[in-house]
Amino acid sequence: MFRYTALRFGLIVVCFGVIWGLVELRLLPAGLGDSNFLWVALLALIVSAPLSWVLLRGAREQAALKVSQRVERTRLNLAASAGQEDEADDAARAAASHDTEPHTA
Repeated sequence: MFRYTALRFGLIVVCFGVIWGLVELRLLPAGLGDSNFLWVALLALIVSAPLSWVLLRGAREQAALKVSQRVERTRLNLAASAGQEDEADDAARAAASHDTEPHTA
């Protein structure tokens, strides 16, 4: 998951650099007044989204697989824990029912 996040962030930084260069070369319009940084950042996010969809497909699928495996492992652990808790509860109830039964001689 960290790998995908790092790659995604790197792609945004690269897009920011390229777009900043294109704005400085006047190939793309600059923002109004002091909003140039915000304009370039917004364009970098917009451009990097479809690029990451295509370029980072393998890393995204690996991250999704790891997340789904963790979820499945957690689900199984919770089910096993609940099963142990149920067994302990049943044993405690059985012991309590034996103690409350009247004794006959």
